[in-house]
Amino acid sequence: MDQKFIKELTAIVGNAYTLTDRESLACYKYDSTPGLESLPGAVVLPGSADEMARVMVLCSGAGVSVTPRGSGTNLSGGSIAVAGGIVLQTSRLNRILEADEENLTATVEPGVVTSALHREVEAKGLFYPPDPGSMNISTIGGNVAENSGGLRGLKYGVTADYVMGLKTILPSGELLKTGGKVVKDVAGYNLNQLLVSSEGTLGIFSEITVKLIPKPQTKKTMLVHFPVLEQAALTVSHIIAARIIPATLEFLDRVTIKCVEDYAHVGLPLDVDAVLLIEVDGHPAQVDDEAAGIRVICERHNCSFFQTAATAEEAMNLATARRVALSALARLRPTTILEDATVPRSCIAPMVKLIQETARKYKVTIGTFGHAGDGNLHPTCLTDERDKDEISRAHQAFSEIFAATIAMGGTITGEHGVGMAKKKYLPRLVGDSGIRVMRGIKSVFDPDGILNPGKIF
Repeated sequence: MDQKFIKELTAIVGNAYTLTDRESLACYKYDSTPGLESLPGAVVLPGSADEMARVMVLCSGAGVSVTPRGSGTNLSGGSIAVAGGIVLQTSRLNRILEADEENLTATVEPGVVTSALHREVEAKGLFYPPDPGSMNISTIGGNVAENSGGLRGLKYGVTADYVMGLKTILPSGELLKTGGKVVKDVAGYNLNQLLVSSEGTLGIFSEITVKLIPKPQTKKTMLVHFPVLEQAALTVSHIIAARIIPATLEFLDRVTIKCVEDYAHVGLPLDVDAVLLIEVDGHPAQVDDEAAGIRVICERHNCSFFQTAATAEEAMNLATARRVALSALARLRPTTILEDATVPRSCIAPMVKLIQETARKYKVTIGTFGHAGDGNLHPTCLTDERDKDEISRAHQAFSEIFAATIAMGGTITGEHGVGMAKKKYLPRLVGDSGIRVMRGIKSVFDPDGILNPGKIF
C-alpha cells in the first residue's frame, strides 16, 4: 500500500482517522475469534456515508480490499482483514437518527451500539427485541451483517425479522436503497433480506431502519434446576407443545453451571445436569397463566427446584446466570472457542450428550449453553492455543459436532455467521449448487472481489 494511496485516504477521512502505524494496526489484527489474526495495511474511520462511498471508490479503483468492522465482537473471523488491504471501521457513524413513534420504526447509523438503541426506544415505551449476548458492545451494523440473535429469539425472532430498510454502499461506491418504512413491499427481489446475513461481503450499511413493537407490560423470570439432562430437554419441547412461547428459554449444562457459580455466585446448584432460565412477558394476566403452566410442566418432568423472581432486581440476578456464561467459562483457560450449532428442538438432548461424549473422546473441556427454545446451542471449548496438540483435538471435536449437527437436520451457525472459521463446513450444508448460487450473487455485487474477501467461500 503506497504512500500516494494513503494520502488519498487521508484526504477523504482526515489524518486523525487514518491509522497506519503498527501499534494502532495491531489492535485490528483480531476480532473475538480465537486463533485467527491478520494485520491490515491501514484502518479508516469515515464520519459520514459520503466519506464511506469515497473510500470505496478509491479502493475499487486501486484494487485494494476493504474489510468492514464494527466493534470487533465477531465470532467467526468476519471482521479480520485476511487479505490485508484496509479495515473500514464504522464506530464514528453512531447516531440514532430517528425513533418514529407513529410508524413504529427507528433509523440508525451502523455504529450505534445495540443496547443504546434499546435504552432510547424503551424510554418511549417501545421495544427493539434482538438482544445478542454482546449487546453492550456490538453495533447494529454488525448485528445486521451477521443476522444476530439473542436470548429473546424464541418469541421475537432475530435481527432479520426487524430490518425494514437499508442504505448500503456498494464496492463501486454507489448507494443502494432497499426497503423502507412500509410494512408490505413485494416489488422485485427482496434485496433487503439478501443483504442481512451477508457478512460484509456484498456492501457496507450506511443507514438502517428497524421495526419497533410496543414494550411488554410486564414479565416473569424463572430459574429451574434439573438433575437429569433429558428431563430438561423434554421440558423445553413440552413447553412449546403446550402453546407457550416464552420470551427466553435458555439452557446451561453442568460444566457451565459450575463455571458461572464460581464466577458470579448467583446460587446455582453444583449437583444438577442442567438449568433452564425461562422468561415470559406480555399482558399481566397472560404472564401469570403462562408462568403457572410452565411450572406445572417443569414439575411433571422432575425438576428439583423452581424459582420465580419476586422483584426486578432478582430477575436481573437470575438472568445474570445466563448472560455471564461466556465470561465465566473464559476465565478457566487462555483460549475460549465459542461455537454455534443449531438443531431441531427435539434433538437438544441427543446433541448435548453427543457434545459431552465428543469432548471426552478428544480429551478437551467443552461447556454447553444456549437458546434451548430455538435449538441454538453454544458448545464452548476451554483450551490454550499455544498447545498445538490440544487445539488440533478441539478442532477435530468440533468437526464431528458439526457433522452430527447437519445429520440431525441442523445448521452450522444460527447467529455467528460463516466468516473464516466455518467456510470449510458450508459446502456440506448447502451443496455445490448452493455455493454456486452464492458465488454468483457475490460476483454481481462485488465483481472485483474487494469487499471482505476470504469470508464464507
